[in-house]
Amino acid sequence: MESQQEHAEHPPFCLTLKGFVKMLRLGVTVTSMVFFIIAQAPEPYIVITGFELIIVFFFITLYMCRLDKKMRWLFWPLLDVINSMITTLFMLIVSVLALIPETSKMTVLGGVFGLLTVVCTIADCALTYRKLLFNPSGPFQKSPSID
Repeated sequence: MESQQEHAEHPPFCLTLKGFVKMLRLGVTVTSMVFFIIAQAPEPYIVITGFELIIVFFFITLYMCRLDKKMRWLFWPLLDVINSMITTLFMLIVSVLALIPETSKMTVLGGVFGLLTVVCTIADCALTYRKLLFNPSGPFQKSPSID
């Protein structure tokens, strides 16, 4: 009975704005990685993009299976914000480096999609940070003061 009530309160992760932004981020990162692989770009471009792809997939799986609700011993939104900031930094560096030299069109497309990944990551970070501010959970939960 509790699980039905819990599902009635929260829509599935894929139907939320945060879920849509994460899925968009995953799709754009996959596209960037495919372009880097096709262009035979330098290995760090492919490795960093692949690493970010695996981490985003991990967070999507975590939220879809509601493991963040079951494993309350770790503060998942904070990890998500930290991951988004690190992803923004690394993907921005990789994308700018891919766009600076005039190489193949596929490398440039990988860099452009990398910059789109940065935009999606900033949006994802802003949504998660907003949740941290307006809907805190765990030890940071606001409680009414008793005077």
